[in-house]
Amino acid sequence: MSGRALAKLIGRDSGLISRWENGERRCSPENLEAIIEALEIEGDEAGELLDLADVSSRQQAGQWLAVTLPERRAQMAALLAAERTATAVTHVAPLLIPGVLQTSDVIRTIMVEGGAPENEIDERVAMRIGRRELITRRRPAELDVLLGEAAIRHLIGGRQVMADQLRYLSEMTELPNVEIRIVPFAAGWNAGLSGAFIVFDSDSAPPMVNLELGQSGVILRDPSDIEAYRQAAAAAREKAMSVGASAELIADALTDLEKQK
Repeated sequence: MSGRALAKLIGRDSGLISRWENGERRCSPENLEAIIEALEIEGDEAGELLDLADVSSRQQAGQWLAVTLPERRAQMAALLAAERTATAVTHVAPLLIPGVLQTSDVIRTIMVEGGAPENEIDERVAMRIGRRELITRRRPAELDVLLGEAAIRHLIGGRQVMADQLRYLSEMTELPNVEIRIVPFAAGWNAGLSGAFIVFDSDSAPPMVNLELGQSGVILRDPSDIEAYRQAAAAAREKAMSVGASAELIADALTDLEKQK
């Protein structure tokens, strides 16, 4: 059906249809409902289209919660785009080493024990490894990690897997664009204990905050939200050890694992 024919069918201007098609304007959920009805789209296909329109509207509003599968896919695309353009990334991770710093064995363990579909695990592991380009590309992002001590103590995948992970983490601390600071158990409460989050900064795109919430996720773009998470990161940084002391603690944790039989 031509754009002109669709415009006549739903009572809209053909120029507006054209702007929707080429991405100059967003098609609102209300207009999409008119299109779905006019084209007699039904069932799951109609539901997925409406979900995507709802995602687009909430992303525009500055707070984007992804719950459904189409929403999570769209949000992942936005996250990958943020990583491609990022010049600086701050990752507050109280419980788990960030994915960009994980070994393939740890990634696989998390996928398997987290219940990922077996036929998707290899692809997901490869995708996660590919995201290391954030810190290894020709013009890498500056990565500032505030890592809870628990993240280097959990035996994910067993002693050998975790020992390899700590060795790899130590190697990553030697990159000039990567700084890892451990927030020790003795530091007590800090803002990072409320949950992991990532702040993306870019020279070519507005800043963004990503929150991972198990089977859902949230992307924040509102300046007040971003400032709140910058302050939370700063509060965690005040409780963190120095880069050098953090590297020593990682080395000590590795030594403890190697001593165990």
